[in-house]
Amino acid sequence: MSRKIRVLIVDDSASVRQALADIVGQDPQLEVMATAADPFVAASRIQKEVPDVIILDVEMPRMDGITFLRRIMAQRPIPVIICSSLTEEGSATLVQAMEAGAVDVIAKPRMDQRQFLIESAVRICDAVKGAAQARIRSGASAARHRPVEKKMSADVILPPPGSRAMTRTTERVVCIGASTGGTESLREVLEALPVDCPGIVIVQHMPEKFTAAFARRLDSLCGIDVKEAEDGDAVLPGRALIAPGNHHMLLNRSGARYHVSIKDGPLVSRHRPSVDVLFRSAAQYAGSNALGVIMTGMGDDGARGLLEMQKAGAMTIAQNEETCVVFGMPKEAIALGGAQKIVPLGRIAIEIANVRQAA
Repeated sequence: MSRKIRVLIVDDSASVRQALADIVGQDPQLEVMATAADPFVAASRIQKEVPDVIILDVEMPRMDGITFLRRIMAQRPIPVIICSSLTEEGSATLVQAMEAGAVDVIAKPRMDQRQFLIESAVRICDAVKGAAQARIRSGASAARHRPVEKKMSADVILPPPGSRAMTRTTERVVCIGASTGGTESLREVLEALPVDCPGIVIVQHMPEKFTAAFARRLDSLCGIDVKEAEDGDAVLPGRALIAPGNHHMLLNRSGARYHVSIKDGPLVSRHRPSVDVLFRSAAQYAGSNALGVIMTGMGDDGARGLLEMQKAGAMTIAQNEETCVVFGMPKEAIALGGAQKIVPLGRIAIEIANVRQAA
């Protein structure tokens, strides 16, 4: 049996530490190495034993989480997951956390809603397993783990695509799916795109409220427009729409024009938003007019959807292992035969530009 992933939990709230410890401790692949009420206690604990993953609060006494994160990355890189409240103030820290080297962000578990707590447990444990695999400068990673819980498919949101692909139009659309490591990887891709690139729709696994801050950050850095998607938003050249956290996003079509629908629903492939849901809708409504891109991330969300897009006539590509923070989602898509091309991160923007030129 492989060694369990050891987790250090750092949060000044005793109730949050206990909730996180209970969630982590219930997963047979994880164990709580220790908990700490502030970064100074955590630093002392790390000197004795190095964890595989740190779950880190932001607002803490004596030293804030972002400062501690920067010190960890400068002195002894360890995969860090930022754990923050679902508030506008909390989401504002996302930019700093990702720039400082955090591999993922999760919402603090809320004890007042049973369903939220159950889904939080799924998200938190998956985030820890993904972080344990992440390439942190040295490229070291823990043994790969596959989730064992039963997963729902995109069938619960959208019926399987028919045998006929949508007729080609002059409008092209790019669909991108990413998870662990995707925030900075998406930035690199979107920054490199020309302002007249095809319309882009993106699912990045991230909690609600955080996606709005993420979109604003990308919009400030990129030549193209980037926004958190709203129901009915048009998919336009030079614009990227990011699925709002905790909601599925589907691609729809009216005549030759595309727009998005934002929907509630159960977790699909253990996620909401789900890449599989977006890709399936693209297979149905865009067909050969689409390009599907699956990037770095833990698990297999998007693998089946990318294959559906390919069967519907879409171009499909997967990010290669060497440039992935976690080679999970692309690996699964490649294994299913859904990826026509396997390319490094730096090539993805070029492939998108080539779609524009071929239109």
